[in-house]
Amino acid sequence: MEKRIQRHPFHLVTPSPWPLFASIAALLLTLGGVMYMHNYFLGGLVLFLAFVYLVGIVTLWWRDVIREATFEGMHTARVQKGLKIGVALFIVSEVMFFFAFFWAFFHSSLSPSIEIGSIWPPAGIAPFDPWGIPLVNTFILLLSGVTITYTHHSLIIGKAGGVVRGFIFTIFLAVTFTLLQGYEYVNAPFNISDGIYGSTFFMATGFHGFHVFIGTAFITVCFFRYTQFTLDHHVGFEAAAWYWHFVDVVWLFLFVTIYWWGSL
Repeated sequence: MEKRIQRHPFHLVTPSPWPLFASIAALLLTLGGVMYMHNYFLGGLVLFLAFVYLVGIVTLWWRDVIREATFEGMHTARVQKGLKIGVALFIVSEVMFFFAFFWAFFHSSLSPSIEIGSIWPPAGIAPFDPWGIPLVNTFILLLSGVTITYTHHSLIIGKAGGVVRGFIFTIFLAVTFTLLQGYEYVNAPFNISDGIYGSTFFMATGFHGFHVFIGTAFITVCFFRYTQFTLDHHVGFEAAAWYWHFVDVVWLFLFVTIYWWGSL
């Protein structure tokens, strides 16, 4: 049988079941979320099982991508460039997502309706003190941006010890941020059902917190496979670093607008 020789630098992906299964998981996750928020029977169970299912599918999908890149040599320079463009476009789509939340916040706060007392924050809402946990979390995220950059620099110059230290510090700071935000939520004087203020606050900060969780998982995966990265082939880590810097920048906007300006 004649051997086929590939004469182009692109990776023609073989048929994969993961896009279909991931779509089903996303649908079930949305359905479970709606059922849970409206107190339907077993809504919480559906939400939890859908989340577990989605995590499993994503894990298997990432496993295949890592195998193609590291062990099969499919990710040529041209493929890596395409992956970087894809990550950049994904981050742009995330910017649009947060833009919608900020739009809702400013639409309601710059011209508060008579139903909420024509003032902002609305009557009866006690906003968070921005100079407490929110300020601490701001310093934590900014420091984590420094440590992830240090990790990248150490990888480029081949300093394995710096890579390990950078990963550990970044993950520690990310987990600390999540724990402090969880503590803040548990002790919040209002909830997501307290009118437009509660809705915009928890949707914006909660969605950011979810991004921190995803970014933490992303960086943790990179930490466990950092020995597979080389000077000219570490797209997975670059994607994680870009994503983390995006999370940092969004938090700065959240702190300045929703926490500080929104509490004046």
